[in-house]
Amino acid sequence: MNTNGTDLNSYLQGLKDGKHRFENVFQSLSRMVFSDNKQIKQIIVNGRNTYDFLKFRQGKKHIIGMFDVVNNFVAFIKDAAEDGESKEMAFVLVGEPGNGKTFFVDYLSAMYRDFVSIPENMKYTFRFQIPEGLCGYGGIKEIESQTHEDPMILAMNLESGDDSNRDYVSSFGFKTPEIDAFYKNYRPLGADTEYILNDIKAFLGGDLNKVKEHIKVVKIPVSSTLGTITGKYPAKDKLTSSGVDLVGEESIQRLLHITDSNNPYRFDLRRGALARVGGGGIHFADEIFKNKTDLMKIYLGVVQNRVIEIDAFKWPIDTFIIATSNNTDVQNYRQNGEEKPILDRCKFCYVAHNTNYKLQKQLTYYAIGEGNKTTFTGEKLHLDPNLVYVLSTIVTLSRLPRADDKLTPVEMMKLAAGEVAGEKSVKALAEIVEDLEHESDTTKRFGQKGLGQRDLARIINTQRGYPETNEGKCMFALDVFKAAEDIILDYIYDNNERAKYFEDLKIAKGLYRKRIRTEMFNAFMDEPAAITKDVMMYVNMIVGMGRSDLGPDKIITYKDPQTGKTQPIKIDERFVNAVENELEMKTHEQKESFRGQIRKIYAQRLQTDKNYDFMDNVDLVKAVTDTRLNSDIASAGGLVGALANRTNEDNEKLYNRIVKTMMDKLNYCKTCAEKTIEFFCTQDHQT
Repeated sequence: MNTNGTDLNSYLQGLKDGKHRFENVFQSLSRMVFSDNKQIKQIIVNGRNTYDFLKFRQGKKHIIGMFDVVNNFVAFIKDAAEDGESKEMAFVLVGEPGNGKTFFVDYLSAMYRDFVSIPENMKYTFRFQIPEGLCGYGGIKEIESQTHEDPMILAMNLESGDDSNRDYVSSFGFKTPEIDAFYKNYRPLGADTEYILNDIKAFLGGDLNKVKEHIKVVKIPVSSTLGTITGKYPAKDKLTSSGVDLVGEESIQRLLHITDSNNPYRFDLRRGALARVGGGGIHFADEIFKNKTDLMKIYLGVVQNRVIEIDAFKWPIDTFIIATSNNTDVQNYRQNGEEKPILDRCKFCYVAHNTNYKLQKQLTYYAIGEGNKTTFTGEKLHLDPNLVYVLSTIVTLSRLPRADDKLTPVEMMKLAAGEVAGEKSVKALAEIVEDLEHESDTTKRFGQKGLGQRDLARIINTQRGYPETNEGKCMFALDVFKAAEDIILDYIYDNNERAKYFEDLKIAKGLYRKRIRTEMFNAFMDEPAAITKDVMMYVNMIVGMGRSDLGPDKIITYKDPQTGKTQPIKIDERFVNAVENELEMKTHEQKESFRGQIRKIYAQRLQTDKNYDFMDNVDLVKAVTDTRLNSDIASAGGLVGALANRTNEDNEKLYNRIVKTMMDKLNYCKTCAEKTIEFFCTQDHQT
């Protein structure tokens, strides 16, 4: 089908041949999501089973997490596509600023535009070519459906009798079940297209063959800037907002041509945002509950009836309405009893912040940005390899509730990321989430409060403005804590929240210190994965100690799941006991219980991840690190002393060697390497 248009008969024949489709917007969205079952997988999030739709994880900057939001959205469109109640509702994302609501809608809109750009998924509409001699239209020679009605809608309304239209459609070879399926999406023509069609039919004496000669089928342009297929209406203040922005208004320019004052084409619907997405598009109402009352009444009619109405003229449309709002506006709106009808027509989806610190790392990279960073003087700005980890743990901890004695913040953070948290089960996290879901105050639910992406961006921007950042040409991870304090003081106004966030900073700083101990051990061993190898050596020894075929030489062979190679290992009970002593396990029963847990975890994880390395077990990693530091250079304090006191030649050589390893193998620059060593050598009683 060429871009200059084709006739109605050719369009219907192409529809029969499978070159394009006639379906409503919900059916299109549903097909977009469910077209490939391989893109759908079952996962566990916060201890509960759910689904992950990989369609939303594609592209350079895709959606991270938001599993509940995606599942709720998918369930909504599937219900609407199957003629459920959802087809007469709007889907509203509610939550704190900076938690990804608008990003989700923008991504969905871009995904849908890509989908309808595929030839067989393209959307079509029609134009009337005004016959020569037909009066009443002045210089207007061609009129396009203002709401982008599908040509099949025109075919189903071409004649006054329903049977005649069915016969016309069936003449292209469509069977009765296919025609019945078409008529499930039947809607009348818009006021102006019906008026113009009748005008042309009367002028041509009712000869439909001649009428069809004046109908041209054209593609609906897919554009993010024109507002067709996907469009957005942001709430404005009460002085500048008007119903015209949504539904259009009477056009003075058209009135100069149109002689009949009853002709509905005198209204320019494309002046409003709704008509442009009326042909199977998505309308995004940003901050919908900030709109004034008259606009909300328009939305009520559009959501419930899918009709644009001006001066008693009606234009049925096919549109998916998705909206965003913050918690406060929804609460305020609910207090007004008169506005209940629009609330009843909304499916609310409460959007939480991301609470998985591993996924947050990807969101942190989004906040940092892709381009090369430079200092005020234009020199390249280095990023500390611990920067993303520190930023991610700070904001993630701020979003986690306090669960009294059930879980510590660190345990909750680890379980939310699918990691091991000692003896604590993921069921404990699931119970906490379940309990909070019953809170009538939605802001108290799991992940609803906390530092958002905008706060994260402010922290990053604040740190980039520090003199020490620009002088050292490096965004040093420890400076994040000062930047975060500044943002919490400046942007968090609730004293209780502020106090909690400062406590979260202390916890994050303690995690950072543990991470630095591991980094320093790797640097000391001149091996980036030194601690990982030692942790796995301990685990393999524990597994070997539980084997029935263990001989007196304490040498076992095992198959490395990562390499697939079989290799021997000698069990060093002194090393095993030393690690467990660092974990403050004194009795034989305590040690055997811990070893049993390690064996169980290892057996379970190997089934799903052959590369699992126990590095998420912070306590075990710290214990192995301290054990190795103690055995290799007398004590951890010995390394601290050697690096802090470089008055003798040996200490100076050790310091230089560690700095070189950090720069060459661990992605540090000279600034953050030296500052990290300095932090390692200082005591911080707060952590």
